[in-house]
Amino acid sequence: MSDLQHEAGGEPDAGSAAARRQVPNPAEIYDPVARSLDFIGDRWSLVLVRHLLLGSKGFQQLRQRTGIAPRVLSSRLRDLTANGFVVARDAAEGGGYALTERGRSLEPIVSSIARWFTRHGIETFGIDTSRFTETSPQSILESLPFLLREDVARDAQVTFEIRLSGEGGGVYTVEIENGHCDVRQGFAEHAEVRYTADSRVWCAMALGLADARDLVKRGLVVKDGGAAAMDHYFYQIDRSREEASGDADPTSGRDSKNDPQQRSST
Repeated sequence: MSDLQHEAGGEPDAGSAAARRQVPNPAEIYDPVARSLDFIGDRWSLVLVRHLLLGSKGFQQLRQRTGIAPRVLSSRLRDLTANGFVVARDAAEGGGYALTERGRSLEPIVSSIARWFTRHGIETFGIDTSRFTETSPQSILESLPFLLREDVARDAQVTFEIRLSGEGGGVYTVEIENGHCDVRQGFAEHAEVRYTADSRVWCAMALGLADARDLVKRGLVVKDGGAAAMDHYFYQIDRSREEASGDADPTSGRDSKNDPQQRSST
């Protein structure tokens, strides 16, 4: 008996009971979105697929990249394996986890979500990007394949080499070829453009939170080589909100004249 019926002192309405019986079982409804989310709709499944799209990873590598608790990570990997999206590799293959062809078929979904968040989600929900204090060059670089602007990268052939100092630094190669982006650690065999910067400064530039030309002009980023620029090929955070509100330069904390080593994380 419902609260309303109880307060009225009446019995359950037979018509209402019949109507409730007519509400279908969700699993029996052909809804492509809902039925897909039955398998990939929990919080972490697509996050793990996103990381495995870049190559096989071990358990600890996935933890380090996602921050997922061990028990939850084990459960999600088990579910993804049971549903045929992921396979556990044996020691002879190097161990860890890798995507199956079924898992790789989810790449367009992962890319669409990444682009939506960068182009719309941050502004729509007023997300303060300074909260991403654990952002590292690795996390940004490994996001680039999902943020590629296919309209301008379709016929492109360009290689960038990124040399970063400071915390999280290292050398990375970003290669764009005919609408596909590949990111790997190490020096490029041949790079049209080379960026050299402090890790935190480069993070701000790569996310679009700081203007690349201004950083080069100020000597915080050194760009060698041709005219190609990374911000031409990748979707970035819309800076119009930050510029309109006069937010502090993300490469220099509250004061844009601060020493480069005092910059806040982005």
